[in-house]
Amino acid sequence: MVKNSFSKFFFSCFLFFLFLVFGASAAPKLTYTVSMTEPQTHFFEVEMTLTDLKQRYVDLKMATWTPGSYLIREYARHVEAFSASTGNQNLRAEKINKNTWRVYANNAKEVKVKYKVYAFELTVRTNFLDQSHGYINGAALFLYPDKKLDLASTITIKPYSQWKEISTGLQSVGGNKWVLQAPNFDILADSPIEIGNQEIFTFQAAGVPHTVAIYGQPLYNQERLKTDMAKIVEASTAVTGENPNRNYTFIVHCGPGLGGGLEHLNSTTVQTSLFFGTNERAYKNFLGLVAHEYFHLWNVKRIRPIALGPFDYENENYTHMLWVSEGITSYYEDVLLRRKAIYTPEEYLATAASNINTIENIPGNKVQSATESSFDAWIKNYRPNENSVNSTVSYYSRGSVIGNLLDLEIMGATKGQKTLDDVFRYLWEEYYKKKKRGYTDDEFKAAVERVAGHNLDAFFRDYIAGTQTFDYNKFFGYAGLKLVNQNEGKTEAFLGANTSATSGKLLVTSVLRDSPAWKNGINVNDEIIAVNGFKIGNDLAAYLQMYRPNDKVKVTVARAGRLLDLDVTLANNPTVNYKLEKLPNQTPEQLAVYTKWLRTL
Repeated sequence: MVKNSFSKFFFSCFLFFLFLVFGASAAPKLTYTVSMTEPQTHFFEVEMTLTDLKQRYVDLKMATWTPGSYLIREYARHVEAFSASTGNQNLRAEKINKNTWRVYANNAKEVKVKYKVYAFELTVRTNFLDQSHGYINGAALFLYPDKKLDLASTITIKPYSQWKEISTGLQSVGGNKWVLQAPNFDILADSPIEIGNQEIFTFQAAGVPHTVAIYGQPLYNQERLKTDMAKIVEASTAVTGENPNRNYTFIVHCGPGLGGGLEHLNSTTVQTSLFFGTNERAYKNFLGLVAHEYFHLWNVKRIRPIALGPFDYENENYTHMLWVSEGITSYYEDVLLRRKAIYTPEEYLATAASNINTIENIPGNKVQSATESSFDAWIKNYRPNENSVNSTVSYYSRGSVIGNLLDLEIMGATKGQKTLDDVFRYLWEEYYKKKKRGYTDDEFKAAVERVAGHNLDAFFRDYIAGTQTFDYNKFFGYAGLKLVNQNEGKTEAFLGANTSATSGKLLVTSVLRDSPAWKNGINVNDEIIAVNGFKIGNDLAAYLQMYRPNDKVKVTVARAGRLLDLDVTLANNPTVNYKLEKLPNQTPEQLAVYTKWLRTL
């Protein structure tokens, strides 16, 4: 009986072995080939091959948005010439919704799909192709099989014949730089690709090799930029004490009207002027952009709100915490420049005050909270209109100020022993490394309270979920500073209509809530012709200097082809212009916080 059981067991094992060798289905394989034979037409040509999927039909999808840029952008609108085949046989395919193509594969071993993508929008979140270079944003170029985001892929780039360089965070295969691999769609979508003859230089910082690929031939000092970027890397890494990358790629686009950046797991794309290196202020602004995107390596790419990953690439991914992910990152971009002495203490304090001016001079700061701004990013932040200044506040701007004041609150409560850095170190260890997930809203608050050592219910209720004006001097007082409004006591006539001189016309672009213009019926798109019968030209502010608050004036506007006279009572200009000044006789505790806050590394 024992012998017979053993024989059955051996036979079963043998059958299982035969199944593994001969009967098991091969794992599906996914490859892409991207060509650009006629770059002047702005079309990328994509060939996608699925092997061993063996399904009756397969749904291929295109993402509708790019992580880090919170707006549904409908990338599928740029796709055309879609076709599918297996061997020499065409397969039936149909589009079943705005971003999904259904291919009736009939269990074919191999399915080949071809399509073109129109690419003529040079932003950090879109594709671009012309005779000078190509730029690929994975989310906007590559289709993916539905419910198979974890499928690894191989990507072969066939560059235009005159191009010799490729820059990306993706790993190459077998030493061939034109053949890339991605372990899943998340990495593919998160790894932009620059193709052309871009200038490339490298540097080492925080033990990590960094590559910088610059398109546009800007005017700048390479050695200075290399040194300063390395400083930013070192300062950023020091926050948590660990750099998560084995390599990192900066893609820099330079050209007229370009700006902004987008973070990725081991790379970033940033855009700036051709002349960023010729003006000291522009140069430091660019370094701030570099610092912002690099700090995202930790804050949002790894230390993240729980809603931001795994991603739903077809729908909105809602979170109340973009004031942390983007706003506090904006705070750190200034902090990092100060820590490496790129900003002087005076420049840093001026920047901190300017950030406050930005939010306190817009009515929307009293209407929309930081959490509401974060949640409504999908419908408001990227779609501003003429009334946005009255109804919204940027989670970047208000979040930056919140980050500053939270940092001061922590330093004040701990007598300069701890900072916001300690919060990020805790989140890094507890959620990214240990729990391997994002944090909830409550968990972030608890982390700040843990470091500060006390309850922060009122701060989060009034300033983050609410719209109360910050008690600035309480927080800056921890560092022996006070916030002074340099416009206090000034008398200046104020209308409250923002204008733009266009084609010889002075047009109203926005009307501030509760201003004289608002109360007395001046509208957006009105052309301001005259005040009290005098034609004013293009400089309304200069003309209003001859009046005083409470003066009554008649404003003549052209609206919808008619001239209208509107009676307006001017007000005193409510605009603030803050400056941070040292308190006399700083205490040792205040000096300790001040020194900690403005320290260098």
